[in-house]
Amino acid sequence: MALLPIITAPDPRLKQVAAPVERIDEEVRRLMDDMLATMQDAPGIGLAAPQVGVLKRVIVLDLAREGEEPQPYRMANPELTWVSDEDASYEEGCLSLPDHYAEVVRPAAVKVRYLDHEGEIRELAADGLLATCVQHEMDHLDGILFVDHISALKRNMILRKLLKAKKSSKPAREHDAAHAL
Repeated sequence: MALLPIITAPDPRLKQVAAPVERIDEEVRRLMDDMLATMQDAPGIGLAAPQVGVLKRVIVLDLAREGEEPQPYRMANPELTWVSDEDASYEEGCLSLPDHYAEVVRPAAVKVRYLDHEGEIRELAADGLLATCVQHEMDHLDGILFVDHISALKRNMILRKLLKAKKSSKPAREHDAAHAL
């Protein structure tokens, strides 16, 4: 498995819409595995293909904490089939917006249908942090960042800081957030 470079905002590629995966083949499986290795190395709990410069509808997740057995999800073409009426708020971070966090309100529970690593159709009922993570990563597939869910003032502040860090060519700190999605 290879570690892939993670794109950071503000980068126009993060605002593009990803194309559906035609079929699960070796190339897609390798992408899923490389994304999972990249996410775990970062470290994070979720990663979408556009974050590594691949405009395909692929996400990976693993909420296992250090010392716990890994519980990876590899999803192609994920789609929400149900969302709860109840909302939940989580402080979200993102590997593409290193060291920045904000409270985001999303549906508290969801059901998602997707193709797994072997091309089988699966459905997952998720709540809590898993539901938040699924929605966060799926947003990336449509060019939406977690900062698009917060006030324009907070969003612009975060994006200006990231742009300033890029321009000064001062590398952002390593992704050390336990909940970087």
